[in-house]
Amino acid sequence: MDKKLNSTSSYLQDVTSRLADIEARPLPSNLGELIDAAAAEGGDRIVWNFFEAGETETYEGMRQRVNHLAQRLEGIGIGKGSHVAVMLPNIPAFPLTWFALAKIGAVMIPVNTGYRERELGYVLGDSEAAFIVLHRDHEAAFEGARAHHGVAIPDAAVIGLGGAGYGHDLEEMISGKAERFIPKDAPTSQDLMNIQYTSGTTGFPKGCMLTHEYWMVAGISNAFRDGQSYDRLLASTPFYYMDPQWLLLMTLLHRGTLFVARKQSASRFVGWLREYDINFCLFPWIAYKQPPRADDRLNSVVRANIYGVPKNLHALIEERFGIRAREAFGMTELGPAIFMPLEGDEMVGSGFCGIPGPFRRCRVVNGAGEDVPAGEPGELLVSGRGIMQGYYRNPGATQAALIDGWFHTGDLFVKDENGFYRIIGRQKDMVRRSGENIAARELETVLNAFPGIDEAAIVPVPDEMRGEEVKACIVLSEGKSGATRLLDRIIAHCERELAAFKVPRFYEFRDALPRTGSSKVAKRKLQDESGDPRAGCFDRVTGKWV
Repeated sequence: MDKKLNSTSSYLQDVTSRLADIEARPLPSNLGELIDAAAAEGGDRIVWNFFEAGETETYEGMRQRVNHLAQRLEGIGIGKGSHVAVMLPNIPAFPLTWFALAKIGAVMIPVNTGYRERELGYVLGDSEAAFIVLHRDHEAAFEGARAHHGVAIPDAAVIGLGGAGYGHDLEEMISGKAERFIPKDAPTSQDLMNIQYTSGTTGFPKGCMLTHEYWMVAGISNAFRDGQSYDRLLASTPFYYMDPQWLLLMTLLHRGTLFVARKQSASRFVGWLREYDINFCLFPWIAYKQPPRADDRLNSVVRANIYGVPKNLHALIEERFGIRAREAFGMTELGPAIFMPLEGDEMVGSGFCGIPGPFRRCRVVNGAGEDVPAGEPGELLVSGRGIMQGYYRNPGATQAALIDGWFHTGDLFVKDENGFYRIIGRQKDMVRRSGENIAARELETVLNAFPGIDEAAIVPVPDEMRGEEVKACIVLSEGKSGATRLLDRIIAHCERELAAFKVPRFYEFRDALPRTGSSKVAKRKLQDESGDPRAGCFDRVTGKWV
């Protein structure tokens, strides 16, 4: 143990010095400044490669297309502070639109392309989106949101792509180039750049207000905290999530190339690493479940971020794929918060996710807000430059989460004697399925609206492939005997109202839900009262009772 401590303390001194150097760097005041600086140096280098579609762009070409799109968007009335929803798949139009809006000083609301009309209607209404950029694949959901959920965006404010028959054609707008774009009112570091929706424990998603400074901090923190040069990066999750956005900024800072997949694939991921000579990626640990291949280790990965990996698999993943897979912790509200230094080989398989990154300070506190000793559990609090300004139109949630400059994560952590942090649980009522945070209350609201359901509770079920699966515990008005008659209709109701990843997989029917002394549903008892949480449930995937 002493040898391990000595080894750890020796490299932590170097890491601490490196983080201090990062914090001392001047930050670009806005994204437009970063784009122009990167293009001036990057020139004819490829900035992104959407490899499955065969679409690439150079730094200079990207800059000019962004300028032209910004001119066109400003010409139709989008200005500083305008709220613009963007519902696009992983295609170049997404980053081009984001960058153009940022140059104007407008605010992007990224929309999950899996949303049904109810979910879309909520996000568009809550964010007060005045414009929407829409792919043809999502016209039906948008029209349903306008017809049934009070969305008041007129055709003249819809920018369609791929045949969408609305007021403006995005495909035509992104095809031109312009040497210069001078915004009417240039954004500052404290102006909003995104309202990014994240699932919360109160049910519907909350809109995190993220500034230009937030994104500069996220990009620079991820780009330089290892002291390495990353010039071939991989983004395989959707652009409406946080990760591809900061990966693109990290790419610009390194003057590298971002290779973008259409969607995540555990079976093809390792092949992408090899084919495109990737040196930085976010590694989906479920790729380990794929059959081994002789060329698994043939890659150039310098660092792979890996989130929530089972401790017993961590070292096996590093050995099989020949990579340094390092844990990290972040949230939409915070951006990157904790990371495992590249040098931390001795921490592999420990379950620890690292130390506070650049611009971040962390504490572990008890219920009274007092710091707890090393090794004792408590809630993680985070502060620092560029965290979210608050939740949009939700002052109550903002005041509850941001107290005296510290963000209360709702996650339980312990800190060891060297300052490494390990997550041990969540205070939040969530299911985390394949990296998606699913708020139990939202699903319960949908289920409880179904005629014939008296009450429903959502709990997580451990799953080897996806981390957790969603289980619905249901009390029917007519008792458990009505389960067979109503089950298909309940599932169909969920599929209409919820994105596919939120639809419960397991359905358990009960006479009553257990209660706490204060009459709340005792969810811990629902999870702990049986050895196999699937026993007695209907499995929607297999179509059978377990």
